[in-house]
Amino acid sequence: MTETAPFFSDADLAGDFYTRRFQPGPSENTLILNMGPQHPSTHGVLRIVLEVDGEYIVRAEPVLGYLHRMHERMAEEKTYLQYLPNMGRVDYLHALAWNWAFVGAVERLAGIEVPERAEYIRVITTELNRVASHLVWWGAYLLDLGAFTPILYAFEDREWILDLLQTPTGARLTYSYFRPGGVAADIDKEFLKGAKDFAVHMRDRLKMYKDLVTDNIIFRKRLEGIGPISLDMCRRYGATGPVVRGSGLAYDVRRAEPYSVYDRFEFEIPTTGSGDAMGRYRVRMEELEQSLRIIEQAVDSIPEGEIRVKGAPKVKWKAPAGEAYFAVEGGRGKIGVHLVSDGSNRPYRCKLRAPGFSNMSLFGEIARGILLADAVAILGSLDLVIPEMDR
Repeated sequence: MTETAPFFSDADLAGDFYTRRFQPGPSENTLILNMGPQHPSTHGVLRIVLEVDGEYIVRAEPVLGYLHRMHERMAEEKTYLQYLPNMGRVDYLHALAWNWAFVGAVERLAGIEVPERAEYIRVITTELNRVASHLVWWGAYLLDLGAFTPILYAFEDREWILDLLQTPTGARLTYSYFRPGGVAADIDKEFLKGAKDFAVHMRDRLKMYKDLVTDNIIFRKRLEGIGPISLDMCRRYGATGPVVRGSGLAYDVRRAEPYSVYDRFEFEIPTTGSGDAMGRYRVRMEELEQSLRIIEQAVDSIPEGEIRVKGAPKVKWKAPAGEAYFAVEGGRGKIGVHLVSDGSNRPYRCKLRAPGFSNMSLFGEIARGILLADAVAILGSLDLVIPEMDR
């Protein structure tokens, strides 16, 4: 039996094969496919225009714009406090991280010192929200790859977190809980006990998740060696979060640009050197354990005191003229808010730095030459939330 030659030779992949053969338009041997904007694995309205030659992707172009809501322009029409609910709509999975980035920029702009108890509350609630975000990613990722059962376990555990966060925040998804100078409401002993009980419960579940999914040979074969991303590519596109940590760089805003009281807690920054989809998966699974560690330490050491600074900004509050930037570590990477004030009660300019946009931008480069079936595995490993990118 004659051995079949590989689809792409090493010389093709190393040279300007794509430029010579497929630019500027498709050749007679290729087909243009639209993946999305309604494809289930794009989790929203992301459209990817694919040029395929048989089972292989020749070119991939992500297309945004189907969900654009003009968040940055809206900031110029609202007061600082009126704009705060927008943050829960940018990344609905880790809304509290976006809450924090915005109020942090306001506080830096105005020189506001946040009470210590409020800082601990922010840490506890944001880390719980991070776990909930990762659980949605985990369950949905497995669903995209063809496994239905994991998302049922993930949403069962996430429900516990939503029940906890609903008490102080009054919401279950698009939170608007933080305020410039503190938080909107205090947490009680029942909340703190629930947070610690959840941490104990979740550790047992992580063992089950490992047996059910992480060590599953079918799952591993779908991810190992797929979609390798080098550190150089991460730097060129500005990739952060689990994407860059999956490529071996221990960059985490909570350590690299310390804020709040994170420097008081012991936790690791998980990394892997493989750079593939499996590496990014393992980083997020380890991050779940590290968030549980932070939650337990914060619950054990939370001080008494005020939850909001006296004289905290109200709706008609006017910020001092100037500018400020504040960054936090979100579930998908580095979130940044840059505010420019002209001394009025509304931002003159607000720029939002969404980590998903940078992480998604590299897909076009790593998709060239891969099997069409691997596109879903790579996209899922990037943990894309479309409202965050298309804001």
